[in-house]
This record gives sequence, structure tokens and C-alpha cells, in this order.
Amino acid sequence: MTIPMRDAPWGLQLIEHITSKCCPHRRINRFAWHQGGILALTYIAYTCYHMTRKPISVVKNVLSLNCSGLSPPPDIIINDTNRDTWCDWAPFDTPDAPALLGMLDSAFLFAYAAAMFLSGVIAERVNLRYFLCFGMLASGISCYLFGIARSYQIHNLWYFVLVQAAGGVFQTSGWPGVVTVVGNWFGKGKRGLIFGIWNSHTSLGNILGSLVAAEFVESDWGLSFMVPGAIMGLAGFIIFLFLAPTPMDVGCTPPSSLGYRKLDVTNSSDEDSTGDGEESHTTGEDDVANLRSETSPMLSTNRRSHNGGRENAIGFVGAMSIPGVLEYSFSLFFAKLVSYTFLYWLPLYIAASSTYSATLSADLSTLFDVGGILGAIAAGVFSDYSGMSALTCAVMLHLAIPTLFLYDYLGSANLGVNIVLLLIAGLLVNGPYALITTAVSAELGTHPSLGENSRALATVTAIIDGTGSIGAAVGPLLAGFVSRWAGWHNVFYMLMFADMLALLCLSRLVYKDIRLYAQRRRAV
Repeated sequence: MTIPMRDAPWGLQLIEHITSKCCPHRRINRFAWHQGGILALTYIAYTCYHMTRKPISVVKNVLSLNCSGLSPPPDIIINDTNRDTWCDWAPFDTPDAPALLGMLDSAFLFAYAAAMFLSGVIAERVNLRYFLCFGMLASGISCYLFGIARSYQIHNLWYFVLVQAAGGVFQTSGWPGVVTVVGNWFGKGKRGLIFGIWNSHTSLGNILGSLVAAEFVESDWGLSFMVPGAIMGLAGFIIFLFLAPTPMDVGCTPPSSLGYRKLDVTNSSDEDSTGDGEESHTTGEDDVANLRSETSPMLSTNRRSHNGGRENAIGFVGAMSIPGVLEYSFSLFFAKLVSYTFLYWLPLYIAASSTYSATLSADLSTLFDVGGILGAIAAGVFSDYSGMSALTCAVMLHLAIPTLFLYDYLGSANLGVNIVLLLIAGLLVNGPYALITTAVSAELGTHPSLGENSRALATVTAIIDGTGSIGAAVGPLLAGFVSRWAGWHNVFYMLMFADMLALLCLSRLVYKDIRLYAQRRRAV
């Protein structure tokens, strides 16, 4: 018997009502329909999260730009005093501009990293629809506030630092929220491939953020922030209307294979076990009371599992003790250091190492994210096929090191070489990062050591991504200082060394993966 959708979002209730009136006799696979909707909504949501992070990397090119030869917008009056400085923006109009801009990156990323650990704990205990909606609206407002600095002639460094820090805090609602929602709706089967394709939202958000920001960067850089901020707010409203965080919110039970590719802690970091049967059905009236305790209040410290048992949110220390969490967390620290240095500094590096304009440099930087989309899918496919996530990450990290060396020395040679190396670098740098933050986090968050009814998707995701985010904060900060005092070549040596450390952090898990593979070969 189908449960009335009393706890479902208003938009879903309206769609259900219209469907029942228009097609009363048509049989619809409601669970599959909702799964598709969840993938689309969470994809849009996190695309917007990353779209609002990207403009700062594009606008850096003009905040301290010499304006000779550029055409000013109509609202700027040119005279002898400001002829070469009209597009500069104090306080970023000094030789220390790279360090100051790096400070903005760090304000965002350190706030993001610190708040991420708390955000995961909160996400485990609240209604994720409200959680994501609030986070998206607040993130959009923060991005918008950065843009209005141009309209209101704000030149105070601490204004920009505080806006960036606030944006970092609100952005932490995104990753634990969307990963947990997708984890609630999808079982084990081909999780790496599903997450690999789904994770392209990160790169797509970077691409869209770059293209939108590049459209306005040379005429009105404030719009480079205000337009993505407005889009983010609109997307948050859509999430409020249509997102169902769990199958139980719409009268369905979770997929029967919702679980973990069980780890044999003594032999392997990643071993497949259970089968894939992902059947779903609607819940009977006798389960209504249990479902209400899950979805009705915004705050709920004890959730009900679909079999009626208590599903207690795990503590922070308990989540850290799950085998593999610390290794992947530290590896992600260094992997995100590399990825976010590219995210925040690549357009400026391309402009500094070539004769390309700010707009063309921003457009070229999107190729790194195009490669990232391919890398996320490739990592997911190889992980599903081999069952060895750690080895998949290690191979890509190993290949990324010589690729970064080649890009540093050959990337500025000509446009064609730049394009090819950017695509390959994006594939190899973002592939491991994407796999760890999605499929691996989801697997660890439903580890068998948690017990039958306990889950820790949001908490584990926050621990892994929060640790990685500390690296993401350190990378751009170091890049700003190193590029200023030692040059861009040394920035790339720093990134290559970081990839080596990420590889080293996975060495124990890689060894277990290889040993398990050898055991399987002998057993055949």
C-alpha cells in the first residue's frame, strides 16, 4: 500500500497529484523515477556550488591589471590620472597582489575546511532538504556580496576576507548533503560508474563559473560574481521544492543492496561481496509511524531504518576509526592541494606564462575541468571493474607527476600543446580526487564495522573532504607566495611533490589491493 506523500516536498506532491489525474491507470516505476530526479537535482545543486567558487580565479586577472589598451565601460570616466589604472582595484593594486589574492583564497578554504567537520555532523542529524536549501541560498548571497563591492566602491581588504570566509562556511553544506542523498537512494551496484558520471558536476560547475565570469570580467567584474550568486539562489529554491532526501520521504524503502563493498580489513582495502539486487517497494501503513519520525522534524538525532530498527548517527571519533578513512583523508589532503591550486590560479598562470588575454586564459582553463570530467568517469569505471579503488587512485597520481612537469615546461610552447596537456593533467589530477570524495566515501560511510543499522555517510564524507579541504586551503596560499618569490616553476615542483605524498599515503591500501588480487588469481 502506498503511503500518502505528506512529508514529500511541495513540488513532488504537485507532480504526483498531476500524474495521478492525467494518467490514473498508467503503471510507473516510482522508485526509478525518483532516482533519476535525485541524480538531476543533486547534480544541479553541486554544479551551482562550484560555479560560485570559480569567479575569483578569473577576476584575479583584472583586479591588478595594467589597463593600457583596454576599453573602459561606459560608467568609467577616463582622465590622465586613471588612464592606466582604471581597472585596478585597491587594495589589490600593489606588487603584493598575488599574496593578497592568495589570502582571499585561504579565507574561503580554511573556513570551508574548519566548518566541514561540523557540517557533516549536522547533516547526519537534520532534514537534508532544508540543510541544502539554506546552504545554497546563503552561498549565493555571499557570492553576490563580493560582486557588489564594485558597484558600491568597496576597497576594504577585510570586507573581501570576511565575505570569502562566510562563503566558505556556507559552502560546506553542499558535499556532505549531496553525497548522503545520493547514497540514500542508490545501492552498491556500479557505484563507481554512477558516482564518476555524477561527479562531473564539479568540473561542469567550474567550467560554467569560468565562462560566466569571463563574459563580464573585462567590462564589469562585479557581474562575474552577482550572476552566479543569483543562479545559486534560484537553484536552492528548486531544491526546497523538489528534493526528497530519502526514499522513505516519498513512501519507498531504500534499495535492498544499499551497503558497502565490504572490506576485508586483514586482506584488502576494497573487496566486493554482496550481490546487486536493487528491488524497491512502497511501505505499508504499519510503517507510517516509523517513517514520520525520520522525515517530519527538521532535527532528528535517532533515525529509523527501513527495517524498523534504530539508525543512530555515528560520532566523529567512531567515523575516524573506520578502516581506510585516515589513509584516504590524508591522500585527499595532497590531491586537493593540487586540484585547488589549479582551480584558483590556472587562469592567472596561463596569462602570466603566455600572451593570451584574460578572457582567453579563463576559457583555456576550462579544459582542465573537461579533463577532470573524463578522469572522474575513468576512475569510477576502473574502480568498479577491478574492485581496487586505492590502486586506481595510485596509478593516476603516479602518471600525474610527469604530466605536471611536461605542462610546466611545454604548456606555453603553443596553443595545441597547451590544450592537450591541460586535458591530460585534468584527467589525472581530478580522477583520484573525484573517486575518493564520492564512491570511496560512500563505501566507507556504510562500513560493516558500523553495525547493521548505523550509518555515517555524511560524517565520513565530511571527515575525508574536510581533511582534503585543509590541503585545498594550503595549496593556493602557498602558490601565491611561491609564485611571487620563487616563480611559477617552483609552484609546479610543489604540486609534483604533493602528488608524491598523496601516493605515499595510499601505499598500505595499494599493497593490500595487490595482495588480494594475487590471492584471487591463485584461487582461479
